Amino acid sequence: NFDGGDCDDFNKKGYGIDCKPYNTTTLGDGVCDVWLQGNTPECNFDGGDCIEFNAQYPDCKTMYPSSLNNGDCDTWELHNTEACGFDGGDCLDL
Repeated sequence: NFDGGDCDDFNKKGYGIDCKPYNTTTLGDGVCDVWLQGNTPECNFDGGDCIEFNAQYPDCKTMYPSSLNNGDCDTWELHNTEACGFDGGDCLDL
């Protein structure tokens, strides 16, 4: 036990050996955190949090998926694009 037990909970969840998120506590917390490096098959797409986002916007390269379809048109370079559904629909009426 090289970490004094700090990683026991993470290891019990069955993530792959190549799952190396920036912060393990964000995996499976209900928020798709693509910017924390957990949106990978090895990390079960942020502990399952990014599965719906990936299915709906497979080519969207935003770092903040929770900002899509939140009622505000974010005209950021990566949000207001066809791949991101024009900010999840927030920018369609412009």
